[in-house]
Amino acid sequence: MSNPKIKIRSLKVSDTSQLAKLANNRKVWNNLRDYIPNPYDKTDAEFFITLTNNENPKQSFGIEYQGEICGVIGLVLQEDVYKKSAEIGYWLGEPYWGKGIATEAVALITTYGFEELNLVRIYSGVFEFNVASMKVLEKNGYEKEGVFKKAIFKNDQICDEHRYFKLKK
Repeated sequence: MSNPKIKIRSLKVSDTSQLAKLANNRKVWNNLRDYIPNPYDKTDAEFFITLTNNENPKQSFGIEYQGEICGVIGLVLQEDVYKKSAEIGYWLGEPYWGKGIATEAVALITTYGFEELNLVRIYSGVFEFNVASMKVLEKNGYEKEGVFKKAIFKNDQICDEHRYFKLKK
């Protein structure tokens, strides 16, 4: 999947060093779930790349900008009665912030989710302090569904989660 600015593609073993370098950043990790290791090293990157390459259907992708891997984006398919929904998640390395890359990547994966995975609903939970991510979702037509008060415990602090969603047209 691509557009003139970015490409979303499978992660490759050759992405290991760059992925580890970008993900091993506390500012990046502050906006991610705690199951993502911090610090993040090449072993973590290798494990993640292997995991994504074994997915069926494919749900996790690298984001490529100007020929370099700059982040990761994916859809977490839900199960049981929620099987037509997925949670979107993404991150970019700090050098790539503010360039519109995340907005483009969310557009591409949203289309993929609706057209290729036949989803009906895609949603995301965003930490209250991650205003940039909220703007990315809003630019892609995601609507704020609500605020889950004091639902997140991150870095020894309690904060709100802003929930966004988009429905297939």
